[in-house]
Amino acid sequence: MKTSPDPIAGLSCPIPLSEYPNVLLAHGGGGKLTQQLIEKMFVSGYGNEYLNKLHDGATFSMNGVTLAFSTDSFVVKPIFFPGGDIGELAINGTVNDLAMCGATPLFLSTALILEEGFPMDQLWRVIQSMRRAADRAGVVLCTGDTKVVEKGKGDQIFINTSGIGLIEMNRSVTPQRAEVGDKIIVSGNIGVHGIAIMSVREGLEFETEMRSDTAPLHELVKTMFGASENIHVLRDPTRGGVASALNEIAKAAGVGITLVEEAIPVTDEVQGACEILGLDALYVANEGKLIALVPESEHEAVLAAMREHPLGREAVVIGEVIRDHPGAVVMKTRVGGTRVVDMLSGEQLPRIC
Repeated sequence: MKTSPDPIAGLSCPIPLSEYPNVLLAHGGGGKLTQQLIEKMFVSGYGNEYLNKLHDGATFSMNGVTLAFSTDSFVVKPIFFPGGDIGELAINGTVNDLAMCGATPLFLSTALILEEGFPMDQLWRVIQSMRRAADRAGVVLCTGDTKVVEKGKGDQIFINTSGIGLIEMNRSVTPQRAEVGDKIIVSGNIGVHGIAIMSVREGLEFETEMRSDTAPLHELVKTMFGASENIHVLRDPTRGGVASALNEIAKAAGVGITLVEEAIPVTDEVQGACEILGLDALYVANEGKLIALVPESEHEAVLAAMREHPLGREAVVIGEVIRDHPGAVVMKTRVGGTRVVDMLSGEQLPRIC
């Protein structure tokens, strides 16, 4: 009697167990191991035309309407930090992922995983923060879910948010659209969120309080499209920071990117904290900043529009897309040399968003 062949038999894990037999913190850090996990495990496991773009969200059309859909989970520690909390972060994070697709955010869902013993007054504080953030962003929290795990099996509270947004007709914003000659704009000082979190963890003190930059960016994006509908790429540099985001774009589009170190906006407080902690601001997480790749002929108009918006007043050009070294990012240093800005290879800041 013949038996049907087992479709699973003979398959092996696409990430060799000899290299990583277990999941590491670095697999969630937004760097090389995150990219490897996504491409070799998840894309290999259930890749499709939407997922394979590796954008901040999926875009698709239904009945003549183009929508964006995104999901994200938040495990930040501590859950309350200068300038925000995990609830506000969860709303802003998904609003921003939709905005990076060129969409106007409309509806969000939320799922909470609570640890037994989590104080009800803190839960209420998080819920109220989420409501205020949703009201500020003009989105509706329309559905959700709650699970509780035994004490010691979680860490206070984890939050997932998913969202749907509407994309204007003929608007296409994806990493694959990066073109040679595009100017690279960042909307303000980088590394602020990550250092705000670390300042609490490490007890660092500054002359002025370091506060997270978490904010909804969709109105800034709307202002930018008012200046030009030809924005090629948008990305919010969260996990892995500016360096990892630009490496992802360079690889996706098959282009090279060159940065100018002197042009990269970093405050003295962030730079000083990075030196104390042994970090590089280019790899530190942001939650209220965006990167835009805009054709050279239109970047000045976009930059001027950004500077008229409260969240883009410190926007600057930090580099451009070039034909050389496709898939890589290099930087012209202050001393006149050149160095490669590679993907983060390990976990620089765990539990940062």
